[in-house]
Amino acid sequence: MAREIFETKRKALRINLNADIYGTFAEIGAGQEVARNFFEAGAASGTIAKTISAYDMTFSDAIYGVEESGRYVSRTRLLKMLDHEFELLTKRLQSEKYENKKFFAFADTVTTLNFTKTNDPHGWIGIRFQHEVGGPTNDIIIHVRLLDSDSRLQSKVLGILGVNLIFAAYYYAGHPQTMIESLVDNLSIGSVEIDLVKVSGPVFENANERLLNLYLIAKGFAKAAVFKPDAKAAQIKDYLYKKNIIILRTKYRQKSNPNFDLFNLSVEQFRKNTGATAEDTVVLIEVLMGNVLDEDSYITDEDLAYFAERAEYLCSTGNNVIVSNFRRNNHLAEFIQSFKPKHVGIATNVSNLKNIFNTHNYNKEQYTNELLSYISGMFSKDVKLYAYPYLDKKNNKIVTTKNMPVADEAKHLFDFLVQNNYIVDIEHYDEKFVKTV
Repeated sequence: MAREIFETKRKALRINLNADIYGTFAEIGAGQEVARNFFEAGAASGTIAKTISAYDMTFSDAIYGVEESGRYVSRTRLLKMLDHEFELLTKRLQSEKYENKKFFAFADTVTTLNFTKTNDPHGWIGIRFQHEVGGPTNDIIIHVRLLDSDSRLQSKVLGILGVNLIFAAYYYAGHPQTMIESLVDNLSIGSVEIDLVKVSGPVFENANERLLNLYLIAKGFAKAAVFKPDAKAAQIKDYLYKKNIIILRTKYRQKSNPNFDLFNLSVEQFRKNTGATAEDTVVLIEVLMGNVLDEDSYITDEDLAYFAERAEYLCSTGNNVIVSNFRRNNHLAEFIQSFKPKHVGIATNVSNLKNIFNTHNYNKEQYTNELLSYISGMFSKDVKLYAYPYLDKKNNKIVTTKNMPVADEAKHLFDFLVQNNYIVDIEHYDEKFVKTV
């Protein structure tokens, strides 16, 4: 049976009328939109112990401490807010009046669109809550990108998101996928992107955080998720911002291990060509979710479990993993460019290039336009393809960019990209690792 989606005001009122739920709101940026929804719903005195909005940095530092990184829209800031507000709540409210309350502290730190529209509107939103009276705490933390082109609309989105998060904490915490789905209740498509969810506490003891973040992609809330070698989810922009990035793409349901000869050689050549060091380089193995989403338009629990297991296994090899919905290299490159990287390398097989530069893979009448769109999206910035050879078993020869078949319509463009080192052959490969395609 389909889940009933309650209106925002109805969600806020239901929480307000629940005598067990009681807490505080701390909001920095975009006004006090979440608390406002609860006030306007009515009966807010049954839910709200305090609201605070420490906009001034001096006040904020005095309450929550100085942020050493200088970044106040960050996960570390959010955690300090949750720590402080929940501790204060439980310390001050200890009389008999509160002995049957399940306490919560809600917090957000957000930047909306500035006057000149030159910033990246985003924010961290979280709740620390008790699932049982007097019980241990649980956390749900999400990172969002606000996509509307008007700051007032972004503030409204934030207010709805906050209500959805608090409601999900108390009514959907035992059903993680429903919890994720409910975060965008009553929001229009394209108004927000949720690219990270972190959960902790006994109520989430059986929740798989990798599955939750993959579910964000499956539902279209995010384009990709990054997992560190410890298999924990990372906030993509924080992790990749202004780094050198090299990525190995792998196929859906690829049974074998990635071609690590391809990958290791491409990383080595990438560092040699760019001067990148191990310290400022993020090496990623990509697991592609996009093809199953495009082909089936629906992803099953079995598919999600596969992606979670595959990500965990590849993390265990000591690598970072990115799970994405990008079927084409140019879409991946455009996404990575939003993090202002120093240099980007995408390791691929020459057979994939053969598919790109051959007419039969495109609508023949639109071939030129589609290929130019691919090239402009792929190579507009400092992005290079590192191409590993394949074995043409039929003709018993190893194929590189030097002898790869290319459609006549694309030959001059392909030669330009090779001659100007946008597409680079991987050198010093071992023929025993070159696979048949």
